[in-house]
Amino acid sequence: MREPEWLFPLHAKDGVEHADIVQDALGTSSCLKCGQYKKIEIVRQMVSYVNYKNSPIKYTGQIRIYDEEAFVGMRKIGRIAAECLDALVDIIKPGITTQEIDDFVFAFGADRDALPADLNYRGYSKSCCTSINHVVCHGIPDNKQLHEGDIVNVDVTFIKDGWHGDTSRMYPVGALKRASERLLEVTHESLMRGIAAVKPGATVGDIGAAIQRYAESERCSVVRDFCGHGVGLIFHDAPNILHYGNPGEGPELREGMMFTIEPMINLGKSGVKILNDGWTAVTRDRSLSAQYEHTMAVTKDGCEIFTLSRNNTFYVPVTKA
Repeated sequence: MREPEWLFPLHAKDGVEHADIVQDALGTSSCLKCGQYKKIEIVRQMVSYVNYKNSPIKYTGQIRIYDEEAFVGMRKIGRIAAECLDALVDIIKPGITTQEIDDFVFAFGADRDALPADLNYRGYSKSCCTSINHVVCHGIPDNKQLHEGDIVNVDVTFIKDGWHGDTSRMYPVGALKRASERLLEVTHESLMRGIAAVKPGATVGDIGAAIQRYAESERCSVVRDFCGHGVGLIFHDAPNILHYGNPGEGPELREGMMFTIEPMINLGKSGVKILNDGWTAVTRDRSLSAQYEHTMAVTKDGCEIFTLSRNNTFYVPVTKA
């Protein structure tokens, strides 16, 4: 049987036959009971695009098209988010706690009149997410210390003048074993291959296919329970950007669209589960997981990345153990 034209992982309670596309807390859409998926056919004629100035500032399912004025705002907030992650390169060392990282993120934004979008988002109590080793995403900062050989993802989103800049990157804590280093290499390259697929006339499926093809060729797995998302005046907006899929499927990319690409790649199997705190996602087999994320917009010739590192440290060099 032919697969539906486009597949979305959804949050849906057991027994529910139909569900609306839902944006999950802090990022993206997934299943309340991880591993179960609702397949929904999205007919191309149902995908609608709208000038952002003619659309309410709330999730409507429509894909917003932004103009140069919006690009200016996104460049400013993207720069702040990128500079925050740049500054963490010299701070994240063995012995630091993830709460200290969170405190730094909050203060960094406050000094620049930028608010952390995570703080109080659907009850989330921290300013960023810190995901260590087998934590896939949405790790909650606390007094846990980082140790030599750990890998940690820090995911930040700042708001300034209504615009959202969302980015994350991996940090090696001291010297790493080769397996950890390789995972960071594969995950970063997966993101860059997804970005390379972005141009007018391409599709969301082209992005996911590029990521999946490369990651699986490196004997890693792509997490399917979370995805990228539209962004701009809204933290999590349409369209969902899956990190797997088939070329030519999904919504067409058009100039002025803004979204994140944020693949989560596991060394082991792709399965994840959510811990009792309701936020922290971990690999079911406790294998290592990594993630890199950029916010970007489709341009006439390709894309513009708003969250590029200002000192070329988006991929932090690894010291070998």
